[in-house]
Amino acid sequence: MTTRQIPSEEQVIGWMDSLSNWGRWGSDDQLGTLNLITDAKRAQAAGLVKEGISITCSRLIVPEMAADVTSIPPLHYMVRAGDSVPAEGSGGTSDFIGFSFHGLTITHLDALCHQVWNGKMYNGRPASEVGSETKATSLNIDAAQNGIVTRGVLLDIAKLKGKKWLDAGEPVFVEDLEAAEKAAGVRIEEGDALMLRLGWYKRRLEEGPPTSGRPGLHAETLPWLRERGVSIVSGDASQDVDPSGYPKLGLPVHKVGIVGMGLWLIDAANCEELVQVCERLNRWEFMFNVAPLRFKNATGSPVNPLAIF
Repeated sequence: MTTRQIPSEEQVIGWMDSLSNWGRWGSDDQLGTLNLITDAKRAQAAGLVKEGISITCSRLIVPEMAADVTSIPPLHYMVRAGDSVPAEGSGGTSDFIGFSFHGLTITHLDALCHQVWNGKMYNGRPASEVGSETKATSLNIDAAQNGIVTRGVLLDIAKLKGKKWLDAGEPVFVEDLEAAEKAAGVRIEEGDALMLRLGWYKRRLEEGPPTSGRPGLHAETLPWLRERGVSIVSGDASQDVDPSGYPKLGLPVHKVGIVGMGLWLIDAANCEELVQVCERLNRWEFMFNVAPLRFKNATGSPVNPLAIF
């Protein structure tokens, strides 16, 4: 049996250059790996819609404090409530919703300005283009204003390992991704969205919020993601295994992926309803659709990704 070679932190930091997509689509590019989703790719994705089934890949947003809420918990206030409307005639209700969505509990899409390395963002843009007053003036979420429509592929790593869910700190390696491909009879191709099920949301629903750590992709998978041409990764445990084993980088998939490769990430997704449909239909590919909010100069957006069969 071949011993797995775990890359050193210096090697992973070097991937910021060797796996870089800076300049690949021009010096002014703000789309990164979304450039890999061509018109032909979208047409291919549309051709996967046979049954007309649409499935959410988002978690329910709940306004509560919990062990895995890393910032201000979601806020939800009624502006006008039904208990104050007249008994007769016209009435209505409305509310205020607010949240800090970057974190481990709200399904969200990271814009390419979300991560910085050595003062630079993707494509060499200076971090100063995200200012306290100006907000994100480049690489912001509105770069994806036309939405993301592509072929999605679900790889069920939890099922592959014979578990309800992976453990905190349990890494996913290239060999796991390729074994899951083989088990499902699919192959990740250029422009695809990789849906990664580790069972982490299922664990949260059944056992409550985790207090520390999470499973996720090991840094070792980064060259594979670049070689396969993955356009977006959507995971139910926020991508990076934690702890990652790389103290300088912290989150290597986020750092090298977003800054170096321009790779789009959806954190804190939900694959539980999706996996049931995939198993029932014995189909692990589908049309994947994401439409972020067009919030001016924002570093990301809460999203409700859809898998359509």
